[in-house]
Amino acid sequence: MGHWFYRNILEPGKLPLLLALASFVLTFLITRIVTRMIRAGKGPFGNVRAGGLHIHHVVPGVVLTVIGGFGSVASSQHTGAGTVVFAVVFGVGAGLVLDEFALILHLDDVYWTEEGRKSVEVVVLTTALLLLALGGFAPLGVNDLSEEERDDRRAFLLTLAVNFMFVLISLFKGKPRMAIIGTLVPFVAIVGALRLARPTSPWARRLYRHRPRSRARAMLRAFRHDRRWSGPRRKIQDLIGGAPDRLPAAGPAGPGRDRETR
Repeated sequence: MGHWFYRNILEPGKLPLLLALASFVLTFLITRIVTRMIRAGKGPFGNVRAGGLHIHHVVPGVVLTVIGGFGSVASSQHTGAGTVVFAVVFGVGAGLVLDEFALILHLDDVYWTEEGRKSVEVVVLTTALLLLALGGFAPLGVNDLSEEERDDRRAFLLTLAVNFMFVLISLFKGKPRMAIIGTLVPFVAIVGALRLARPTSPWARRLYRHRPRSRARAMLRAFRHDRRWSGPRRKIQDLIGGAPDRLPAAGPAGPGRDRETR
């Protein structure tokens, strides 16, 4: 185990990435546990307020992310103590920020609503990408090239262009998750590019407009896919981040009011 750790983590200089990932995941999980306890009215925790204003944890998260990011850039050594510390600080800050990604996206306190599920999705997707990067996957399939191909600039650029094309097609077909993961695992982007587009995607609206059979097949496939996977996906999201509010609020949210205490 020690030899594997040295050969795959320490020697390639991936210790800061490993610590950033660990602190990122741990911070997200601890934050979700604390907010769920606040929501249930249990434990010694409570919302942070200043002058009647609820301070969301995305605020200290942004501060820590900035400190960790600039500190890592300024560090002269890739494996020094400073780099390690800043990597942990950055991971903690990123965990706090992405836990409230939906709030930033909607510019509203949607933490315990259906829209708030986007935060869990983004955290899970970010964790998966970091694990792939930690495992040695290079962006856009560059790691699949041999040493001779790496020396050939034309082959290198062609590989980047082809894989990037598949990623773009997957994205325009309404498959952002496959497109993002496909930047590190080209096979995923290829599958997303070859399969039918989602019926609401830009690809379908433009190219299936005069192809009713393709449009009908796309709608049927999307319906079957959503029916099969929406239930398990929601259960996993509820397990990780907590179930959202099922009923609308009794009245409009006032100043300083937040959904974590409901």
